Amino acid sequence: MTEIEPVYGAGTLLLIAAAAVALLLFLIIRLKLHAFVALVLVSLLTAVAAGIPIADIPDALLTGFSGTLGSVALLVGFGVMLGRLLETTGGAQVLADTLIARFGEKHAPLALGVAALIFGFPIFFDAGLVVFLPIIFTVARRFGGGILRYGLPTAGAFAVMHAVVPPHPGPVAAADLMGGNIGLTLVVGLPVAVIAWFLGVHLVARYLSARYVIDVPTAVFGRMNGGRDQDGADGGTNDGGTGAGGASTATATQAPPRFGTVLSLLLLPLVLISLNTVVSTLVTARVIAEDQVWANTLILIGQTPIALLITVLVALAVLSRGRFTMGQATGMLDDALGPICSIILITGAGGMFGGVLRASGIGSALTDALSDLGMPILLQAFVIATVLRVAQGSATVALTTTAGLISAQVAAEGLSDIKITLLVFAVAAGATVLSHVNDSGFWLVSRFFGMDVKTTLKTWTVLETTLGLSVFLIAALLWLVTG
Repeated sequence: MTEIEPVYGAGTLLLIAAAAVALLLFLIIRLKLHAFVALVLVSLLTAVAAGIPIADIPDALLTGFSGTLGSVALLVGFGVMLGRLLETTGGAQVLADTLIARFGEKHAPLALGVAALIFGFPIFFDAGLVVFLPIIFTVARRFGGGILRYGLPTAGAFAVMHAVVPPHPGPVAAADLMGGNIGLTLVVGLPVAVIAWFLGVHLVARYLSARYVIDVPTAVFGRMNGGRDQDGADGGTNDGGTGAGGASTATATQAPPRFGTVLSLLLLPLVLISLNTVVSTLVTARVIAEDQVWANTLILIGQTPIALLITVLVALAVLSRGRFTMGQATGMLDDALGPICSIILITGAGGMFGGVLRASGIGSALTDALSDLGMPILLQAFVIATVLRVAQGSATVALTTTAGLISAQVAAEGLSDIKITLLVFAVAAGATVLSHVNDSGFWLVSRFFGMDVKTTLKTWTVLETTLGLSVFLIAALLWLVTG
């Protein structure tokens, strides 16, 4: 749905957005209302309060919901299927044992984060997190210390790559809109992302994970080691099915897959998606003709859902040999899909809430008000992106909207390519901070890591904020150095 002409002034719209977020938190935290129900209810009330025409409200609600589900549901579904297959065949344990042997317990969070930085180059945040979940869970069970010790550095790595480094859509669009050099943004963005991750994620995650120790969730991939917790007590799954424990029993006597096999399965979607990125870039640059069948084929199979589907099929073929039948595989995959229904619906409802905020014109009204404050352009870019991020949730929308708004000012000032690149980072920083209940990524992290809303605000929101501030401080320092 296209954005409507705002009915109220920026101040009133800001109050509506703040009241909506406060009501949502009250319903979920104090009244314990299910997050999916609360998000849909608050989205409806916000649409009415913001002045969206009554006849257009259903479209406003469904556009945000379906748009988010379209990008998340397939990724999450195929991702947990792959994770369950790796877990029940012992592949995830092989990965954990390899990490133990090569890095040791002390450096496991750092190793996972660095791996996520590398794999996050071509992969979107949600897809990368889903693919890495079985590794995070297995390492957390093996080493102990809670899921956040390993999950936060990994998720933060995917987040910074998604926000700062091309070929991700946000930084590419921002650089293009402001007339910057995408290649320079990539070259400078990589070290900026790594340094910001180390300062704003890795070090902060060590403190947060020690303060908030969250047990490894069992709903997504089930329990390992024959359905037993680390203390040896029998455990089951939350979906009432046989769960991973039951499936693991059928394969416990079989040799687990080799490390190379497991690594290849995890790399397969990343390679396919990378091929998509490379070929699409060459087509855009007109190095490859648009009508080349082979190029379009690579672009198709490199679409993230298709790449994950291919990986699941390959995993079934490779891992089933001597371990399970296709009938048993169906049971395992059913068990994997059951618990994620809530995750998918809540994530979609978070997209619905963000979509309503965008359609109501809140973002545009706030942007117009902030653009005339007269602050330095680097700080202005950060503040506008931050307000847009808080108001509507989507980092990519905040990136592209802010870049479009200040593009005329950038052109008028005649900034150099390096200055424009640093502006891209400032916008990306603002679009990263303060992830909260209108951000679908907030709900993915919350539900996958087994956290309630209050704990997610105290951990993931804080981590995203320190990450964004780190990116902005690095950009500001480089701005001063470059004169």
